[in-house]
Amino acid sequence: MIEKYIADITSKAIKELYGEEISSDIVQIQKTKKEFQGDITIVVFPFTKISKKSPEQTGDDIGKFIISKIQNIKEYNVIKGFLNLVIDNSYWIDWFYNNVNTKDFGFKKEIKDLKPIVIEYSSPNTNKPLHLGHIRNNLLGYSISEILKAYGRKVIKVNLVNDRGIHICKSMLAWEKWSNGETPESSGLKGDFFVGKYYILFEKHYQEQVKSLMSEGLSEDEAKKQAPLIVEAQKMLKKWEAKDEKIVSLWKKMNSWVYKGFEETYKKLGIDFDKIYYESDTFLLGKSMVAQGLKNQDFIKKEDGSIWADLTEQGFEQKLLIRKDGTSVYITQDLGTAQLRYNDFSPEKLLYVVGNEQNYHFNILKLILKKINRKWADNIYHLSYGMVNLPEGRMKSREGTVVDADDLIKEMVDTAKKITEQLGKIENFTKKQAEKLYNIIGTGALKYFILKVDPQKNMLFNPEESIDFDGNTAPFIQYTYARIQSVLKKANYDYNVFIPLKSELLLPKEKLLIKLIYDFPDIISIAAETYSPAIIANYVYELVKQYNQFYHDITILKEKDKDISAFRIMLSKFTGNVIKSCMKLMGIDVPDKM
Repeated sequence: MIEKYIADITSKAIKELYGEEISSDIVQIQKTKKEFQGDITIVVFPFTKISKKSPEQTGDDIGKFIISKIQNIKEYNVIKGFLNLVIDNSYWIDWFYNNVNTKDFGFKKEIKDLKPIVIEYSSPNTNKPLHLGHIRNNLLGYSISEILKAYGRKVIKVNLVNDRGIHICKSMLAWEKWSNGETPESSGLKGDFFVGKYYILFEKHYQEQVKSLMSEGLSEDEAKKQAPLIVEAQKMLKKWEAKDEKIVSLWKKMNSWVYKGFEETYKKLGIDFDKIYYESDTFLLGKSMVAQGLKNQDFIKKEDGSIWADLTEQGFEQKLLIRKDGTSVYITQDLGTAQLRYNDFSPEKLLYVVGNEQNYHFNILKLILKKINRKWADNIYHLSYGMVNLPEGRMKSREGTVVDADDLIKEMVDTAKKITEQLGKIENFTKKQAEKLYNIIGTGALKYFILKVDPQKNMLFNPEESIDFDGNTAPFIQYTYARIQSVLKKANYDYNVFIPLKSELLLPKEKLLIKLIYDFPDIISIAAETYSPAIIANYVYELVKQYNQFYHDITILKEKDKDISAFRIMLSKFTGNVIKSCMKLMGIDVPDKM
């Protein structure tokens, strides 16, 4: 990359011009702002202390030196403390022809000697279906995994299924009481929807009991603790931890219904995992870690038998690890899960994709692990993302108003079908091809709209806006890709036979496209280092906008000069390949025709 060469030459310029050695790593290089002439800009201000000259004079000195040393730089200009360099067209043309046929351009090969990065995402509860919040979680986790792999990292994608605990017992107890033997098959419901129905039913009856107890004079807190249903659910949890045969059998049966439902949803989203952990397994290791910590006097045991981590010296309060009845809490299994993953993979980083409402939880988790001398606790990284809301407001699953993932996916595909048919974009499509297209457009619109937002920000998901064929949307990008494929199909060109374009014939819009494609490897690096698919999304949108301007303003197939036409065909192909790669990194398909 020419930037590295420019930095090295700048370092030599400082040595020869002013007699002081500097590392090329401290040379600040950036893209030249659009309002100025140039391609690469060097920030001159840091060198004025060495040169004892003004920023303008220093920039002029360095500019002259660089032009004398680098053949591809013909011009420069200095604006205040910024040295703008104009890279000759010949450099961009040579670079273009050297890379246009590169398979998986921008992707690095896996760096073998680095430890893997373990990424946890999804983490569903087996008492309800996946919802809109899970969709953002899954899409972020999957996309970040793909971006890191493109960056050359070995990635282990894992899921932790929260398959035990009081919330699971609520669904089980409700099914025992009110199902009359109903199953997903007999009800015609998808397994996770079916079990979720009984979780909602539990909450309905539970709230009725709470209100009744409050009317008898109990406080709300007392009523919530003493309601018969919650007392029964807690007894069921204790029996489950004691491996009561009847309870365990019911638990296995209901969880199997849910897993089948989850698999259907994951398939629709194009999500997969390398390994699945289950809380029912990891909590046992967590409990043993707590027991050992208590033995080592890392934790404290209170009079009622409960076990706590005292984090007051670290600025937090005491954290419950084991309840007085001997059952574990959520953080207990997270201790076990973290240990298992370290045992399994010795990762460089344990990356958890979890909503920002759990920021406190992960701070506590790391502190507890450090308290029991797990030095690798610093390798834990919480990728905290914001909440997803709909125009109607935030989701509340226990009230039965959750926006289920399956329903949303179906709505997106149905909307894609409606709009596509209205726009007349399915001429000459078979029914099977049309259905596939609706799915690609609908799921692509959902994924892109969510991933284009910085993960740390809360967001409003608008289904109608996401599926617009104009603007910063997946359908707009997919349509541009399909347009490129149509151009290539009509051209029927042999990409291995070409005469390089003369540098003086390169148009500004063509150069801009080449420069954008040139940036793609750096874009992957930035996205990987910041764990942000939004970097990829906004880059590909900019690339697509520039290609459409090129397409509308410049003749491609009807260009009379065959060499110029061939170059533009190849430029279209290269652009299409990068668009496809970007969308692949977000788990989005692109159709060859629309």
